[in-house]
Amino acid sequence: MGVVREMIDAGLWITGMRSIVSGQPAIDAPVPPTDLPYSSLGLPQYSTERILSEHLGRLGIEVERGVALTGLSQNGAGVATRLLGSDQRTEAVSFKYVVGCDGAHSVVRRELGIAFSGEAYPMMFMLGDVRIDWDVPRGMTLRAVRPVEQAPPELFVAIPLPDQGRYRVTMVAPTELGAGASTDHGIQSELRGPSLPELQAVADRLLPDKTRLADLRWSSLFRISMRLAEQYRVGRAFIAGDAAHIHPPTGGQGMNTGIQDAYNLAWKLALVLDGAAPEALLDSYEAERRPVGADVVVRTRAASENYGKEPGGKPDRLADTQILVSYRGTDWVRDDAKDINASGPVAGDRAPDAQGLWRHGVGFPVRLFEILKGTEHVLLVPLMEADTAHTLADLSAWASKLPLSLQARLRVVAITQESAAEQPNIALYHDRNGAFAKIYGARPISFLIRPDGYIGWRGASWRDDGLAAFLSRAFRT
Repeated sequence: MGVVREMIDAGLWITGMRSIVSGQPAIDAPVPPTDLPYSSLGLPQYSTERILSEHLGRLGIEVERGVALTGLSQNGAGVATRLLGSDQRTEAVSFKYVVGCDGAHSVVRRELGIAFSGEAYPMMFMLGDVRIDWDVPRGMTLRAVRPVEQAPPELFVAIPLPDQGRYRVTMVAPTELGAGASTDHGIQSELRGPSLPELQAVADRLLPDKTRLADLRWSSLFRISMRLAEQYRVGRAFIAGDAAHIHPPTGGQGMNTGIQDAYNLAWKLALVLDGAAPEALLDSYEAERRPVGADVVVRTRAASENYGKEPGGKPDRLADTQILVSYRGTDWVRDDAKDINASGPVAGDRAPDAQGLWRHGVGFPVRLFEILKGTEHVLLVPLMEADTAHTLADLSAWASKLPLSLQARLRVVAITQESAAEQPNIALYHDRNGAFAKIYGARPISFLIRPDGYIGWRGASWRDDGLAAFLSRAFRT
């Protein structure tokens, strides 16, 4: 989206984890090397919100703080809402669509009558922002766990913050501290947060060397629930993020899953609002994203309940990156290359990145993701034929005959194994070192990449009737 530098500057790289189990000597596990473009970045929520809000501002969008939705009703033409401002004045406003990204206690979900079944852990947790002076290297997280038979484990988790020596600590709260708490998910704002001595008492039981906590900036109590919305859409109203799914924070899956919900829905909603796609396209949002939410709830619960008791062996380095999420077999992706012996990704998969692509006149290689960046669909056409020039001319002619409305929303990118002369209507790149072919397969299969980076269609050639059928269904052409 264009905020990588700002996020890196505001965060810190997570370098590994120090584990202390049942008082045994600490074991340091560094973050394993990876071929992914970025490592694990630790970024406080307040920095994330600031950076995203500023980015929205550059796009001419201002977030209105202090405005609450108090009710909504809808018909076939739109959604009527009641909004309460910070001045306590009520305003009635109508919209074509409403997306409820309003958290675990979503008013939108409640007004739509969507069931939110599940359960909560019986214990409370406490959070604190503290300073710790110890020998843990900068960027390394720490967890100390002591399993307890037939009861929640004792635990102390410290996640580093960008400020030197500061950590976000989490632990199970004493029973008496949570007396009178609600059964709702999240921060228990009606209760006082734990004091520094209460946090220190847990550290004393689980950490060696008399580690001292200091300078408590804030603290709170919170409860963890596992719930999944029965639906993600009712008519012209949708829910996304914590409004649709809540679960333990293990693995940092919550915000990432919510952002993917919104990204999946946003490009579809934009096309429909612009009159470029049929409203039926919006049906794919729940079909694609609800199974992902269900999987995250199950996985994070299992990870939390086995915390500190994980089996040995090398962990899957991609387990929590979410880049393995796939929409294979869903109604709005199409695969016309199932019978072709190709080793690359298939329709419904996230389009993987590829390094080392060269364009005429540019003195440095680029990543495939830089080419895909934007709000358009991208038709990705690898060319490996001997007569590349003739094929490029055919592809250029095909692109020139697309309806004007589609040309504005579909870019054509050709990847060649050998240098070739450029043609109109095509962005031409040379796979000089074969990196693209290694990832996408040795056979010349064409891919249609959606704005959210997923493969909507795959086929032997852009000439296939399947591509025309897919475009005719997804766009009003």
